[in-house]
Order: sequence, then C-alpha cells, then structure tokens
Amino acid sequence: MARDQTIIADRIASTDGVELQSYDFGGDGPLLVMCHATGFCGAMWEPVARMLTSEYRCVALDFRAHGLSTPPEHGHMRWTGMAADIGAVVDHYGDGGPIRAVGHSLGGGSLVLAERSRPGMISAAWTFEPILFGPPLPGEEPAPSEMSERARARRSGFSSRREAFDRYRHRPPLDMLDERCLRAYVDFGFVDDDGRVSLACTPEYEARVFEQHRTGADAEALKLTIPWVMAIGGRPDVVTDAVETVTAASEHLQLIRYDELSHFGPLEAPDRLADDMLKWFTAQG
Repeated sequence: MARDQTIIADRIASTDGVELQSYDFGGDGPLLVMCHATGFCGAMWEPVARMLTSEYRCVALDFRAHGLSTPPEHGHMRWTGMAADIGAVVDHYGDGGPIRAVGHSLGGGSLVLAERSRPGMISAAWTFEPILFGPPLPGEEPAPSEMSERARARRSGFSSRREAFDRYRHRPPLDMLDERCLRAYVDFGFVDDDGRVSLACTPEYEARVFEQHRTGADAEALKLTIPWVMAIGGRPDVVTDAVETVTAASEHLQLIRYDELSHFGPLEAPDRLADDMLKWFTAQG
C-alpha cells in the first residue's frame, strides 16, 4: 500500500513552534491551497487536486498536530492556530497571496478566520460544510462534548496500515469514503510506531480541536466580500443549519446543496466536486 512519496513537499514554520508538512501536487497556474477536516490530513485532497492541476498549482497542508505536522508547543488547539498555519503556507508558496482556496469542515472554518485576520489573502474560496459557530460565552471554557468524547474513544493503533484500511473500509462512517481518499488517510494519517502504526492526529488532539469549535466564524463569514461557496450535504444538523443561516444573510456567500452526500462530501465524491470546483473557479476569472 506504500504510496509515491514524491508528492510530499516542504516543511514550513508556523506559529507556536509548529513545523508544518505541505503537499505540492503540481500544476503551473495560480496557487490554490487545500485545507482538510479535523483528524484528517492534506494528502487526502490528492484525487481532487489531480483534476484541478490543469488550471492551478495545488498545494495542501497538514494542520498542526495532524498528519506529519508537529503539535504546538503549548498544546492548545485554538482555531486561530490553524488560520496561522494557512497564512504560513500562503507566505511560503504564494508570496502572501491573494490565492484561491478549498476547505472542508475545520479547513473551511479556518479559511474564514485566515481571510478575516489578513484581508486580501484569498481571492475566492470553495468550502464544504465549513464550521461556523459563534464565539464562547463570556467566561465559557472549552469543555468535553459528544464529538470530543467520541474522538477520545477512537482506536488509535493497528498492527499495520493494511489492517487499518480494511477496518475503515468496512465500518461506518469512513466506509463511505472514495477508496483513493481512504488510502491517502491510511498512508499519510498514520505514523510508524514500534512495529505498528498509530494515528498521526492523536485522539486527544482531535478532541481538543472539537472543544475549540466556538470560534465566532459565523460573524466573521458575514464580513467576507469575496466570492465564496459554502456547500452542504443532505444530512441536516447543527453544522448545515449554521451554514444555511450565514449564507442566507450574505450577498457574497453562495450556498450549494449536495443532497446525496454526507459531511464527508469531498472525500466521498472527489471527482464530481473537483469538476464543480473547477467550473466555479473558472467562472470567477
């Protein structure tokens, strides 16, 4: 199952002592940066990227404490850190921007925060179910939730990547992923560990990301004035409700529905969504 390692590109310094891993998929056009969901890794964008490199230079990153990127020195997983990671990649590959961007879940919400922290860094973005929740209440501290406790309960190690792939291939929710995306997750989202393999994003770090989800990205998204798609799947929940609320209140945000897809949309139907992304970005000029 070993994958061609040549797609792995540079190591990039970010804030908080983080060293990021980047993935350069090639292409000679304008820079397009791809941002993954919580617990996943940048290499999972490869099937999408390969369809976009006809027009764009596609680069993905592993967020801090994900994939081959290091965790922050302080151990906190505030989403402003992920926004800083995006900025570091844009500075490294794109001379500060403006760039085009694609994001999924955490990646989409972090793109909102990144653009709002550095207006003009992004010229257009296509996101799938970005996380757009309000800020913490005064005095509210991050606390365990259903999602964070579920993350902490995840099995973190397997005897081999083959065992991990076979388990995920036949168990929900990852059984719905396109096989290419799942293979990339197993190849790049695990690390060798004394003859076994372990999740690169540990259950604890994944849980900390979920516990920091109240970022105020909903209000920040309403301030965006650049072309921006916020797509959703067909399973109503608090994530899709928030996206619908925000897009309905903005003339710059475009809502697209994929009723047959779940929250994992870009990893379920990478070819279809890549084609839609390419058409949309082309239309923006």
